[in-house]
Amino acid sequence: MLEIDTPECIALFTDFGERGPYLGQVEMALHQAGIRQPLIRLFNDAPAFDPRASAYLLAALVRYAPLPTLFLGVVDPGVGGDRLPLTLRVDKHWFVGPDNGLFSQVVKQGETTVLRAVDWLPERLSASFHGRDLFAPVAARLAVGRSVDSHPVESIVGLWWPDQLSEVIYIDHYGNACTGLRGDGLDPGLAVSVDGRSVHHAHTFGEAPVGAPFWYINSLGLLEIAVNQGRADVTLGLHVGSPVKLRE
Repeated sequence: MLEIDTPECIALFTDFGERGPYLGQVEMALHQAGIRQPLIRLFNDAPAFDPRASAYLLAALVRYAPLPTLFLGVVDPGVGGDRLPLTLRVDKHWFVGPDNGLFSQVVKQGETTVLRAVDWLPERLSASFHGRDLFAPVAARLAVGRSVDSHPVESIVGLWWPDQLSEVIYIDHYGNACTGLRGDGLDPGLAVSVDGRSVHHAHTFGEAPVGAPFWYINSLGLLEIAVNQGRADVTLGLHVGSPVKLRE
């Protein structure tokens, strides 16, 4: 059994996108289960089917969340398979979702963790939509202070992944390419090499000529590659998974 204090809000982190019925159905399931906290659509175009890239995005976002927050994370290409459903407490935050690596970086950057696999099952559980049928009800039960049948686990998928990922992990609406590299302490004199092309630092967009690629530290504290008034993904041929290298 896992009992928790009541979180201040519930944050959704998914690869569902804003179109179609999926996100709305998850929100309805949460409300039908009785949540009263604010529901935040934190991030719903995470890299599709890619819990590894998504893990680094989630870990960066958690740093800016109010305490305590319950994160419902669903990037779940293995839905219907044998991956475990999880509840986690990491410091003051709670997390609900699949054991496929999505929560690995959150756990690694936390100081105290409680890891549990969910044993509770709803009356109705579809084979292909555990976000609505399993994870949302579990999150709602925790959010209203109810217990969830579960058992402790010693480890989760992805804890062996690197602390930083030298790859593009997200392409935003503007074509900017966010990487899994943290900007703490990076020397602005470094060049970033992508597909054999060197990109140099600018503090912000206004410092780079129009049409020029550059790298900077984005608002999440991650190294990002952009083109001033252009698209880095098109100009440099970038996509999620593109490798990046730092060079002096």
